[in-house]
Amino acid sequence: MATFQQWVAGARPRTLFAAVAPVVIGTAAAAQHSEPSYAVAILAAVVSLALQIGVNYANDYSDGIRGTDDARVGPVRLVGQKLARPESVKAAAFLTFGFAAITGLALVAIAEAWWLLPLGVASIIAAWKYTGGDRPYGYRGLGEVFVFVFFGLVATLGTMYAQVGTLSWFGLAAAVGVGAIASAILVVNNLRDIPSDTESGKNTLAVRLGDRGTRGLWLGLIVVSVIALGAMAIWDIWALLGLLAVVAIAGAVKVVMGGAQGRSLVPVLGSTGKYELVYAVAVFVGILISRALA
Repeated sequence: MATFQQWVAGARPRTLFAAVAPVVIGTAAAAQHSEPSYAVAILAAVVSLALQIGVNYANDYSDGIRGTDDARVGPVRLVGQKLARPESVKAAAFLTFGFAAITGLALVAIAEAWWLLPLGVASIIAAWKYTGGDRPYGYRGLGEVFVFVFFGLVATLGTMYAQVGTLSWFGLAAAVGVGAIASAILVVNNLRDIPSDTESGKNTLAVRLGDRGTRGLWLGLIVVSVIALGAMAIWDIWALLGLLAVVAIAGAVKVVMGGAQGRSLVPVLGSTGKYELVYAVAVFVGILISRALA
C-alpha cells in the first residue's frame, strides 16, 4: 500500500505550477481590463489544481496498466512501480475529477458564466483521454496540443471571462504565453522519456521529433512565451515585468540545449514550472503597478 508521501509524489507536484499560473495571469488580464474578482480567482485555481492532479493520477493509471511506466525514470509512478493498486489510482483520478466538477459548477454559478460548463466537461474528458481509453491521443503525439489548449487558452481566458465577463487581446497573448510554457513542461518530460516511450510504443511528439528536434521545440516554446510578453506590452508596458522570469529558466536552457539525458532532465521539469509561475506572477504584479499609477 502506498504511503501518504508516495500519493503526494504520485500527484507530481512539479507540474502543479502549470495549474496555478494560468489562473494568476488570467486574473492579471481581468485586472488589466477592469476590476478582478479574487474570490472567483481562488475558485478557478482550485478547479485547475484538481484537474491537474486528476490528469496526473489518470496518466499514472493508464500508463501503468499498459506497461509504459515499467522502465521509466523520474518521479514516483504508483501503478508502474506497484506501489498502489491500479483500481485505487483510477478511483483517485475520478474522485479528483469529481471534485473539480463540483467546484467548477460553483464557480460557474457565482460568475453566472454558464457557457463555461461545456468547456469544463470537455476539460475532464480530454484529461482522461490523454492516456486513457482505446485511442489515447497522448500516444499519438497530441499531448502538447491538449496542454496548450486547456492549460493555456481555456484556463487563462476562462479565468478572465469568469471575473469580468469579456475577453481581450491582452488576455489572448497571456494565454498563449503560459500555454507555451505549460507545453514546454510536457515536452521536457517526454524528452526525458524518449527511450522508454519508444520501447513501449508510446509515440509522443518527442518520439516523433527525435532528441534534437524535441530540444529545439522546448526552446522554441520558451521563446514564444517571451514574444507573448512583448504582445502584452502593446496594451500595458508593465507586462514586461514578466521578463524577470527569464532568470528562473536560464539554467534550464543550458541543461536542455547542452544535451542532458535521463534523470539529469528531471530538475528541468521543476525549473520550467517555476518559470511559468514567476512569469504569471510578475505580469500580475506589473498590472497591479500599472493600475496603481493610473
